[in-house]
Amino acid sequence: MKKKTLTMKETILVASTLFGMFFGAGNLIFPVHLGQMAGSNSWLAIIGFCITAVTIPILAVAAIGNTHSDDLFHLSSKVGRKYGRVFTAVLYLTIGPFFAIPRCATVSFTTGLEPLTGGHPRIALLLFSLVFFAFVMFFSLRPSGITTWIGRIINPIFLLFLAVLIIVALINPGSPISEVAPIDDYQSGALFNGIIEGYGTMDAIAGLAFGIVIINVVRDLGVDDDNDVARATLKSGVFTGILMAIIYILTIIMGAQSRGLFELSDNGGIALTQISNHYLGGVGQFVLAITITFACLKTAIGLVTSCGEMFVTLIPGKLNYRGWAMVFTLFSFIVSNIGLTAIIKFAVPVLMLIYPPAIALIILALCEKLFKGSRYVYLCASIGAIIPAVFDFFKALGVTSIAGLGAKIFPFFDLGLGWVVPSLIGLVIGLVLAKTKGSENS
Repeated sequence: MKKKTLTMKETILVASTLFGMFFGAGNLIFPVHLGQMAGSNSWLAIIGFCITAVTIPILAVAAIGNTHSDDLFHLSSKVGRKYGRVFTAVLYLTIGPFFAIPRCATVSFTTGLEPLTGGHPRIALLLFSLVFFAFVMFFSLRPSGITTWIGRIINPIFLLFLAVLIIVALINPGSPISEVAPIDDYQSGALFNGIIEGYGTMDAIAGLAFGIVIINVVRDLGVDDDNDVARATLKSGVFTGILMAIIYILTIIMGAQSRGLFELSDNGGIALTQISNHYLGGVGQFVLAITITFACLKTAIGLVTSCGEMFVTLIPGKLNYRGWAMVFTLFSFIVSNIGLTAIIKFAVPVLMLIYPPAIALIILALCEKLFKGSRYVYLCASIGAIIPAVFDFFKALGVTSIAGLGAKIFPFFDLGLGWVVPSLIGLVIGLVLAKTKGSENS
């Protein structure tokens, strides 16, 4: 039966589905580590983190619905078909075998087995990742049953355990936040560093990739009109965003307070393990390891499945879905063995490159009725976002000469927002071209 909106129960169901898709490995390790770094400036860091880890991901899902796009390839092709193909491939590889899928294995290992490995962590990681990705390959070729079971059983158990850990930690803080000195970068730049740390969750680009899944869920519940689907998707997204924001705020505070007990950790996986072991002992660490491993397994299966299906579309005739799934699983296994800290380090430059055009695309998609979907606007604004993003990429790699040049050319470059002004200039140029040459999408 066709209807215009979802019931409250259905809205919560869709929001739960969206939360399950978003909330993976990075959604815990980054906020905990952010709290440790920000210390007494955690509230500013929280604001910045929630902008890129909550608001933009929800808007990304809404953007797919607002433009009635079939998938990310269809949406990004509004800039140009070749651009859409390249952008979609880079985005899926980023949230897939290059970074996000390997990170699922390394987070599971870091929070569970690494403290028990003695002097052989690399061998232990190799063996653990081999077993982990054997399961990923098996179930990604048969995804329907395991993802449903884990989503309904493991996620609630994980959230229950996380709630217990957070409550215990907040009641018995290692140190008040006000007494925790922020590290150098967070003494005056906590807000903007929080924005950059939010990139690490990869949720904004994941929202672009997974938005069509949520839209299909809404349609299956009986909402058919495109505008009603967009509204129902956004409403569900707001519920998801509120839940994610609450978890982020509490875990950032927990991370900051833990500095009274531990030194700054190399990554959030280590910090989470230390906190869990301190407050809940060995049993707590074991439960944390099991639940995170299953949650990450679910995420990895979903990512392999999504990437495999998309690359069948992007590169037709080369490999079927099973072939792509096996290639991505094997590649992820290899990458996972460089370790969690290294994966995070290498991911940052790529995220600095891809996030600005992704954010520009999201904003344009939400506002496209104002410029009638003109390709001139999409193209010019995207170019304005991409050029400074290239400089951000080299800055994150530590190429100081290029970073210095970018700081001279682009306003707010040192804050990680060098793409904003050029993108706005591109927007204005695109509007002028659309006005003078017509708004045809040709």
